[in-house]
Amino acid sequence: MSFPKYVKIREVGPREGMQIEETHVATENKIRIIDLLSECNIPIIEVTSFVSPKWVPKMADAEQVAAGFKKFPNIKYECLYLNAKGIERAQATGKFDLDGVLSITASETFSKKNTNLSIEETFNEMEKRIQTLNDYNVPITTLAVMTAFGCTYEGDKNPKQVVNLISRSFEKTNEFGIQPSNILLGDTVGWANPVTTEKLVALLQDKWPDKNIVMHLHDTRGMGIANAYVALKMGITQFDSSVGGLGGCPFSGAKGAAGNIATEDLVHMCHELGISTGIDLDKLIDVTREIEHILGRDLSSKVAKGGTLDSYRQRATS
Repeated sequence: MSFPKYVKIREVGPREGMQIEETHVATENKIRIIDLLSECNIPIIEVTSFVSPKWVPKMADAEQVAAGFKKFPNIKYECLYLNAKGIERAQATGKFDLDGVLSITASETFSKKNTNLSIEETFNEMEKRIQTLNDYNVPITTLAVMTAFGCTYEGDKNPKQVVNLISRSFEKTNEFGIQPSNILLGDTVGWANPVTTEKLVALLQDKWPDKNIVMHLHDTRGMGIANAYVALKMGITQFDSSVGGLGGCPFSGAKGAAGNIATEDLVHMCHELGISTGIDLDKLIDVTREIEHILGRDLSSKVAKGGTLDSYRQRATS
């Protein structure tokens, strides 16, 4: 397959990155980061989580962050919520586009550690989730599969097992007359490689050719951008990524490992391949450097350190 002409990128750094960041980040700095990202013209930005501050203290300032950031036209602002109370809090801000996501996990062990639910219990809870989203008029757009390629507890995941989980999920949504248009594949602990990426994506494209596949890739073991390349080659047009490579998973098995694929690395690769993103890469690199200053440490982004090839081309011809 040929590369797509345009790729849509969702920036998850302000939520997923700040949520796991060990350094305390002041509310005003979170707001500043979101506004700077908006200036880069990123089409979707995940801002914060409306969850219990008891369990996720880094997101205790969700309302303050929501009130403080500036909404830019043509940018969609999203947030995470897990229950009716979270939806109510998010809706009360008037700042967010709420899309309903149904999540399942391919790893039994990871599911229990992350959600305290088995896979079977997750399916039982899915009906309640669907009903809650319907009650609040939140459209269900996405089925997300965590640890879609494998995890540190159970190893590799058989792609056919993942397909079966997705099929069961769609059977459940069909009972409510709902057909999510997106399948999000989460490489939650950085387990995928280019071969397994191609195999699973091909299976999904063959079984559900009308569904939009979204890649949520982590760079835990340095293969995130290679997996993104394979997905691009297969025609995938939507990716999650995180500015500077912020984020990660506490169950990845390696403390201090890299997080999500860096947004600027993904954008740079797309632009070098002739794929449009609409994102201002130079401004995005500046945002990464600002975040490094705020956090007091280097981030894992390659392009922020090495510079874009365009910047060197300009020097070479001047």
